[in-house]
Amino acid sequence: MIELVGFVFILAVGAIASARLVDRRSVAEYGFSLNRQWWRSFAAGGVIVTIVNTGAFVFALSVEWVTIVGFTETPGVVPFLPAMAVTFALIAVAAAWEEFVFRATMLKNLAEGADGFLPRRAAIGIAILLSTVVFAALHAGKVTHLSQYGYYLLAGLLLSGAYVLTGDLSLPIGFHLCYNFTMSAVFGLGVSQRTPEIFVLDVVGPVRWIGEEGLVHVLFAVVGGVLLLMYIYWRDGYLCFRERVTQW
Repeated sequence: MIELVGFVFILAVGAIASARLVDRRSVAEYGFSLNRQWWRSFAAGGVIVTIVNTGAFVFALSVEWVTIVGFTETPGVVPFLPAMAVTFALIAVAAAWEEFVFRATMLKNLAEGADGFLPRRAAIGIAILLSTVVFAALHAGKVTHLSQYGYYLLAGLLLSGAYVLTGDLSLPIGFHLCYNFTMSAVFGLGVSQRTPEIFVLDVVGPVRWIGEEGLVHVLFAVVGGVLLLMYIYWRDGYLCFRERVTQW
C-alpha cells in the first residue's frame, strides 16, 4: 500500500510539473475538471465498457470457448477483497496516466501545433492518428502477431474520439479503467495479467478469436465505441470536435 501511495504521488507530481513547467497550463485545461458532470461521465464510461465486456464474456461462454472453473481466486497470499482493491487502484492509476500522456498531452499538443497550418478538423484528425499509432506501438510487448496491432489501434481511436468529442478525460479514463479491470479482475479474460479474478476461466477457444487481442474483443470494442457516441449525443445533443482541444 505504501508503494502504491508513493507511485500515485510521483505520477501526480510529474503530471502537475509537466503541465506547469513544460506546457505552461493548469492540469484542469487537459480535461481534469473533476466536477459533478465529470464524475457522471466517468461513471458512464465505466458502465458502457462493463456492458461491453459482459457481452464478450457471455458470448465466449455461449460458444464454449471458455468454461468457469472457479470463483474469487487470487494469485498471491493477499486476501481476495484487499487484492481486488489494490488491483483496481493500480489499474486506475495506469489508465489515468496513459490518458494524460496520450490524449491530454500528446494529442492536445499535436492538435494545437497543427491547428496553425491545417483546418481545425484536419489538425485534430492528424493528432488522433499520430497519438493512436504511438499508443499502439508502445503496447508492442503484448503483441505476438502484426494483426494484433489492430486491437490497440482501435482502442486508441475509441479513447481519442471520446476525448476530442467531449474535451475532457472523464469518458476516456472511465472507459479505459473499467475495460482493463472488468476484463482481467472480473471476467478473467485478461490472460496476460496476473490479477485476482471473480470468474476463473479455462480458455480453450482459438487465440485469434478469444485471446486478449482477439476478434471477439475487437468486435465488442466497436460496440463500445457506438455506445460512447450514443451517450455523448444524448448528453450534449450533438457530436463535434471540441474547440478546447486546439485552444492554447
